[in-house]
Amino acid sequence: MNVSEQLLAILKTEGVKHIFGVAGDALNPLVTALDDQDDVKWIKVKHEGNASYAAFAQGELGTLGVCASTVGPGALHLINGLYNAKKERSPVLAITGQVPVEHLGTNYHQEADLTKIFEDVCDHQAVIRSPEEAPRVILRAIRIALNNNSVCRIELPADIALMPAKNKDFVHKVFRSDSLVVPSNESIAKAAELINEGKTIGILAGAGCREAREEVLQFAKKLKAPITHTVRASDVFDHSTENVVGLTGLIGNPSGYKAVMDCDVLVMLGTDFPYTNFLPENTKTIQIDIRPENIGNRVSVTTGIHGDIKSVIPALTEKCDPKEDGDFLNKLTKSFKEWKESNAKEADPSHDMEPLHPQMFAKAISDIASDDAIFVIDTGTSAIWSTNFMDFHSDRRIIGSFNHGSMAVGLPAAIGAQLQYPDREVWALVGDGAFNMSLQDLSTAAEYELPIKILVFNNSELGFVKIEMEEAGLAPNFNALDVKNFDFAEFAKLVGGDGMKVTKAGDAISTIEKAKKSKKPFIIDAIVNSGELALPPKIGFHEAKNFGISKVKEMVKAFNGDEKQWENIKKEVTGYFDKKI
Repeated sequence: MNVSEQLLAILKTEGVKHIFGVAGDALNPLVTALDDQDDVKWIKVKHEGNASYAAFAQGELGTLGVCASTVGPGALHLINGLYNAKKERSPVLAITGQVPVEHLGTNYHQEADLTKIFEDVCDHQAVIRSPEEAPRVILRAIRIALNNNSVCRIELPADIALMPAKNKDFVHKVFRSDSLVVPSNESIAKAAELINEGKTIGILAGAGCREAREEVLQFAKKLKAPITHTVRASDVFDHSTENVVGLTGLIGNPSGYKAVMDCDVLVMLGTDFPYTNFLPENTKTIQIDIRPENIGNRVSVTTGIHGDIKSVIPALTEKCDPKEDGDFLNKLTKSFKEWKESNAKEADPSHDMEPLHPQMFAKAISDIASDDAIFVIDTGTSAIWSTNFMDFHSDRRIIGSFNHGSMAVGLPAAIGAQLQYPDREVWALVGDGAFNMSLQDLSTAAEYELPIKILVFNNSELGFVKIEMEEAGLAPNFNALDVKNFDFAEFAKLVGGDGMKVTKAGDAISTIEKAKKSKKPFIIDAIVNSGELALPPKIGFHEAKNFGISKVKEMVKAFNGDEKQWENIKKEVTGYFDKKI
């Protein structure tokens, strides 16, 4: 057994089923070792960046995600997907090769200081410099990744990779902690006192509530408190659940925003919600988090509690007096119901304007997809249509680049998710800009016969970037925003998948149903309106002023003969009034 084979044996013991990567010189001993067994499969992607996103998906969905690359250039391609895993707190192990030890520090061909390069993204780096230390540092890296939900890296130089393994008797199963962090009784009592003194309680719940959904719901019911959730918690507190009133933030809705901003006491549960403009300045606030460094990170906190939501909330619920007045909750749930009904009308296929309304596709997929489907939501306007027009009820899961905010997570993360859960539907909702960044690995999905379903919101522009320009008071620069697309459905067929282009509303439902049944990777190339307006739940003076300035600049350019500005204005006006009819 050599060091590469020893590494593989350790990964097998830890339940790793897939390694995503591109083969190359320093990795060749590991790739060769994979050929002699069937437990761990090498998934050969076309680009290392897609490998790290696929590994992120598996880490996010409950196992140790593993990606690999050869020396300097290949290793650098892993960075973006690994940053996404870091920000989402997904356990991922990156295996990188390195030039032979004798050449380190000599500016050798393809040499890069990977320790320095990966310093920020990795919680720990296991740099192997001898066979004797290999098992110890490999196990330490895996242990840290799993217990800290973080990214760790193993560096394996090309010469050491082939050396005989040592210290085989040291190899053992990695320890996984199942401990809960329980706060003091004094902390619980102080928070309960604050809640009991308040008339209206609002809850802002994040992904830290994933293992405590029922406990949080019981807490909310006792206090007659509305639950506003973050994007990452959309599948924890779905829109069919009692007390849930939706999202806040730039892609939020009015009831979710008001529940946070208008309450007497705000309780933040398992979230480091970053948008301070959507958090109250003078409201009494309780923040509960497993990571103490998050408490008070975004807003002034009256009382903080360091602990697991699952251990804290039952104790806090017991000490809180039940609230009798339900007016605050009732008004918000009524508003939320009306908002959902309005959205359903907007997304009705009877609105057959062409190009089509993007929200129609999101709502239809939500209605048709299975109750345990996994949805990968890409960054940009895809996130707006998905979070506002879909319901992630039952056993559905959503994953994406919600904290890192990177484009192009959709396709590769869908590959990772489908390999981990071959019997579940996996849907990716992506923009055309994001799809163009990663589409080379659609052939990977076809090669491994993965029936992922990918909806491409094809509006031929970087839609969210246009919104950002308008919010800054700028006239959109369509020379920078335009995306020149080819036929994505035909491309899918070319690489071994299937697909359909949808230009008419009457074809949307049947195409989505066909994608659902497909045994191949399936592209829905949805030709949608680029002028669709998506507004935040509250527009302040600053935002209104900038948006107005942007529109004036657009009109001036249009009157001066800029045809692209005219087209944008017509699409926005037509799209708005078509939805209201």
